[in-house]
Amino acid sequence: MTFSMVGRCARTGMLGAIVTTSSIAVGSRCPYARAKVGAVLTQHRTDPTLGPTGLELLAKGMSAQETVDALVKSTPHHGWRQLAVIDAKGRTAHFSGKNITSVHAGITGKDCVAVANIVRTTDVPKAMVSAFEADPALPLATRLCRALHAGEDAGGEPNPVTSAALLVVHEQSFPYVDLRVDDHPEPIIEIERLWGLYEPKAAEYVIRACDPDRAQGAS
Repeated sequence: MTFSMVGRCARTGMLGAIVTTSSIAVGSRCPYARAKVGAVLTQHRTDPTLGPTGLELLAKGMSAQETVDALVKSTPHHGWRQLAVIDAKGRTAHFSGKNITSVHAGITGKDCVAVANIVRTTDVPKAMVSAFEADPALPLATRLCRALHAGEDAGGEPNPVTSAALLVVHEQSFPYVDLRVDDHPEPIIEIERLWGLYEPKAAEYVIRACDPDRAQGAS
């Protein structure tokens, strides 16, 4: 009951993920990302161990496809899993297990891959990719938010979505942005609203961590 995307900004090297579902707290289970390494989504009958494991494989130099292949090979219940991976070079891969009998799909695009399960139509990830690719000059987080909107507009889930998460990493070990909506009647609109509030402050928060002498605001 999830549709999601991992993506990369070729201009800045940022990597990120966005996801929504009709169950609570999707951000605690599905999206994973590491600066200069890649991003991983694990969903359907979600195994959260696959996110950190996938990032470790990417960090060792595996491509996105090699990482997905290794995760599937090493996972005894891979028939229930759905995965999406992007590496630091923008290469992508996805996997949907044979036990997923609902409407599901995975679509790759330029610097992105979208996956969905228990959705109304296979057009959901296709619409997400089109929205993400539409304006590469926009910030990565904005493009991911627009992709999520497009997935909902293309049909979304049969049940109302209630949670969403946005995760973007850049150059530091901590996220550039990590926003979650855990129980909300309009989580896609809410995650975009939160990004709109956070965006003007995001770079300053990095400066406060890395170069506090140069930071603005309270002393």
